[in-house]
Parts: sequence; structure tokens; C-alpha cells
Amino acid sequence: MKAIALISGGLDSILAARLIKELGIDIVPLNFKIPFCHRDKKSPFKAGDLSCWVTNNLSAELRISDISSDFLKLLEDPKHGFGANMNPCIDCRILMLSKTRELMKQLEARFVVTGEVLGQRPMSQHRQALNLIEKEAGLEGLVIRPLSAQLLPETIPEKEGWVARSKLLGFSGRTRRPQMNLAGDFHIEDYPNASGGCLLTDPEFSARLKDLISHQELNMDNVELLKLGRHFRLTAEAKLIVGRDEKENEQLVNLAKENDYLFFPPDELAGPTSLGRGLFNQELIKLSCSLTCRYCDLNGSGSADIVYKLFSEKEYRILNVSPIEDAKLTTLRL
Repeated sequence: MKAIALISGGLDSILAARLIKELGIDIVPLNFKIPFCHRDKKSPFKAGDLSCWVTNNLSAELRISDISSDFLKLLEDPKHGFGANMNPCIDCRILMLSKTRELMKQLEARFVVTGEVLGQRPMSQHRQALNLIEKEAGLEGLVIRPLSAQLLPETIPEKEGWVARSKLLGFSGRTRRPQMNLAGDFHIEDYPNASGGCLLTDPEFSARLKDLISHQELNMDNVELLKLGRHFRLTAEAKLIVGRDEKENEQLVNLAKENDYLFFPPDELAGPTSLGRGLFNQELIKLSCSLTCRYCDLNGSGSADIVYKLFSEKEYRILNVSPIEDAKLTTLRL
């Protein structure tokens, strides 16, 4: 007997998979890659270690499926709407379960395991939503949620005797203590804390994303930029992203495309690298230099040289500019 276990990278999903594995079911761990996941920087668990962490705790190789393109299409008009910000939680779960259903025959899996906990997420983890999600994904009765199974209707795996209902749990709500205790029983360590999750629940990130969609600029290249720096909408066809530290400055350079502009102070002046994307004229180039200057260490000086270039060209140019006024900066910032 084989089951696909959806692995988010959080503790709940690994616990759910482990519970079913302990009942003698062969687990196929599956992680769906979308461009909006993040983790707490203070967590000992690193996203790049997910495959190793899963293998260590499930003795099975993690499969990763990139559904970024499908997810971006979904974001433009989710059937079941958004949560508090730009999080289409119900449609996201339907998409993932639909993709899982497509893999079941290929992987010879009989049912699906998820780490959902009843009442943990207000939009997607109440009874009505859980029923709706598996129905629209074409998996009615075939999704087992081991952490809350005793509080939910019997699934086909339970009715058929593939999984003993008595061995499943009745967790509910937002508390993490039961999961932490269970992790201790299974000797699962270095798991992420609860502050990781989806960038689409973050108000600032969501505002940036709304701006992309409203200007018909939603694509993977632009989404990657949303995760970095300070964002400024200069015109309907031009944006500027200003790095906040040395690491972001390097990332902006690495993400620059052929027709992007780069702005930065000369070597003797501390300050950010900025990336301009869109249609730029000389006026917008000067504005971008002023915005970049605003975040330089001017030591009391009223102006500074800012270097700029079109990424695809070798020639550098320099403008001496004053930093943009705070009032104008506020009107441009996303």
C-alpha cells in the first residue's frame, strides 16, 4: 500500500507522513514549489535542507514538482478569492491536490496524506473548506489528515481498513504544543518554527504583488524581485528596486536583465545598488539616481555622484544629484 504525502516543509506535514508510515504504508513525499514560500531567518532549518530533512525522518526521497506557472495564472483570478491579503489559500490547496491526483496512477498511490489541522488556518482549514477542496480536486474521500482525523469524517482508507482510525489523532486549533510533543516522540529535530510560511499573507509583499498584477507585469522574473529591497513605482511602465544591504545589492545585480538599468554610488561612497525595470527616459534616470542617493551615506553632503548603466552595455555614466525629498519618496514607494 502506497500513499503520497504532501510536504510543505513545516512540522505538521512531516508528522502526518510519519504517522501513516508507522502504520506500514509506503510513503512518497511530495513538495510543490511555488515562488511565495519563505522561512524565518532565525530558524535552524534551512529551505535547501528540505530533501535531506525529509529523507532523515521518513527514509524516503523527496519529490519536488514546480507549479509556479500554474500558480501565477491562479493568482490573477482565484475562484474562491483571497484571504486577508493576496493569499488564495483554498484555490492553492485545490491546485496542489489536483496535481497530486494526476501523479497517483504513475506512482501507484492509493490515497493522499496532508498535515492540515482542523481550525489552524481560518480560510482553508475549517470543515467546509476541507470538504470543498478535496471535492474540487477530484479526491473526495481519498485525503487523510492524520493529525485531525478523529475529528473529521471517515475517509476511504479508514473505511477500507488500509489505515486504523484508532491510531490517528484529534488535534485542532492553533496551538503547537501537541505537535511539538509528537515530534519529540518521533525524535524529529531541527524543525522550523511557526513563523515561516507564505509571503502572500504579508501585507507589504501583497501590496507589491497587487501593483504587478494591476500593471500586467506578473511573471516569474518580476516576482523574484518582489522579495528584495525597497520598491518604487515611478510610472505605469517603470519601477525601481533599491537594495537594503550588501546581499540584496548582489542579488539585484544577479537578477538584472538585458534592458534593466543599474544605479549605485562610486566605490568611495557607501550606499545601495538599485535596479530599474521598464521604460526609462532621462528624467526617470535622474529620478532613480536621486532615489538611490537618498539611501547613501552622504555625511552631511547635499549631493553625490551616482553611477548608472544599462545592464547590457559596458559604458558607465555619472550624474551628480541631490537625494529625493521624503514627501516625494513616500508617494512613490510601494
